[in-house]
Amino acid sequence: MKVEGLDHFGIEVANLAHAERFYSEVLGLAVVAHLGDQTLLKCGQQNLALFQVAREPLSPSERRDRIKHPLGRGHHAFRVSGPDFAAARARLTEAGVECASPIDWGDHDCLYFLDPDGNLLEVVSYR
Repeated sequence: MKVEGLDHFGIEVANLAHAERFYSEVLGLAVVAHLGDQTLLKCGQQNLALFQVAREPLSPSERRDRIKHPLGRGHHAFRVSGPDFAAARARLTEAGVECASPIDWGDHDCLYFLDPDGNLLEVVSYR
């Protein structure tokens, strides 16, 4: 088998409409389709599928712990340009999104943040 690339990735959310607004209005992803209990969004050359599932929300302390210690945890990373990295940080802050401090890895920068359901996400920019 030879994998050609990533076609799409899926994220579970409790409130599909709320998540769709976050991913489209805050992150700027375009809605491709509504498919029952899921929404498909364009994410570069791939798609992101939001799947509505019944689940308990994270407690405030669980959310704080997840964003305070993001390294080594499962997450999804969105690549952006250098100028868009600064814009992304400003946009997330403006929208009141919980973010960790940016990390400078020498050859790239990253910023971890949480979606409304507490899914750990990242924006990354390579130099």
